[in-house]
Amino acid sequence: MKIELKEITIRELANGYKDSAEAGVVGYGGKLDIRPPYQREFIYKDKQRDAVINTVTKNFPLNVMYWAVREDGNYEVIDGQQRTISVCQYVIGDFSYQSLYFHNLPKDKQEQILKYQLTVYLCSGTDSEKLEWFRTINIAGEKLTDQELRNAVYAGSWVSDAKRYFSKTGCAAYGIGSDYLNGSPIRQEYLETAIDWMSNGEIESYMATHQHEKIAVELWNYFQSVINWVAATFTTRRKFMKGVEWGKLYNEFKNKKYDPKAIEKETAKLIADDDVTKKSGIYPYILTRDEKYLSIRAFTDSMKQKVYERQKGICPKCKKKYALEEMEADHITPWHEGGKTTEDNCQMLCKDDNRRKSGK
Repeated sequence: MKIELKEITIRELANGYKDSAEAGVVGYGGKLDIRPPYQREFIYKDKQRDAVINTVTKNFPLNVMYWAVREDGNYEVIDGQQRTISVCQYVIGDFSYQSLYFHNLPKDKQEQILKYQLTVYLCSGTDSEKLEWFRTINIAGEKLTDQELRNAVYAGSWVSDAKRYFSKTGCAAYGIGSDYLNGSPIRQEYLETAIDWMSNGEIESYMATHQHEKIAVELWNYFQSVINWVAATFTTRRKFMKGVEWGKLYNEFKNKKYDPKAIEKETAKLIADDDVTKKSGIYPYILTRDEKYLSIRAFTDSMKQKVYERQKGICPKCKKKYALEEMEADHITPWHEGGKTTEDNCQMLCKDDNRRKSGK
């Protein structure tokens, strides 16, 4: 790992500044990738942007910035993107500060801003070294997400192409997946989710393997397959479908045949069941039949106390007496057989007997 401290003037930083959908945002004579195409959009509010310019005009120090050194010798902003864009946009005249554009300022004021020195750390090293370092320094300003950090470490043609599908508001992935995914494309959460699903959780390994490929169409095709499978299997879209691990369910169950009408009927029944407290868990439950996804409503402390008193502390299985805290509430008729979480369907079992019953 090599870390180099460098002083760069705003004049140098703003030289060649461009912002376009095709090339992203570049500066520093075209050598600095400030925001690659389809990465996070500019998110500073006017107040934050003006605070940056105020700091510069008063010659106060801005927080240190961090750039990654790429294999071709150029750079990519890791921390300081919003400050960099604010400064460059002001210098090229995109906005005014205190009712004055940069070109309205006296020449000496313009020169003071252009000569202002920014402190930048340049980081080069192995992928794992850079990722660990970036996570360590990602402590100020608009913090980068884990996926934004990964994008910087594994920067290249594959990441740039993947961002085209997954990393902009209104992108293709948002168009077909917004009913099923949480998070924001511009914070790279759609891209992270897609890679996580396809790689079975091995995101960094997957990105390292594909880093130098030219296109990410394999990931895009996989994502479309997942969404199409969900839409065909669970035909009614509901708000609590967001955030389900759809890709992992697809990986396991895509080759099984299901009756969408029967699934919809069961889904509606489970939604109406007051004992099902986690409605988003209905979907993995239908496929796996594991009740843990539903968070079945538990017996209240009041119910437990009443049933304990009614049983006089006797476990109906082993016929021994126990203190309340030595017993656990159990459904007499199991939930999946229609039993409800009510006092009439509750029995207090000693812990050993309850676990033996649960293990059957």
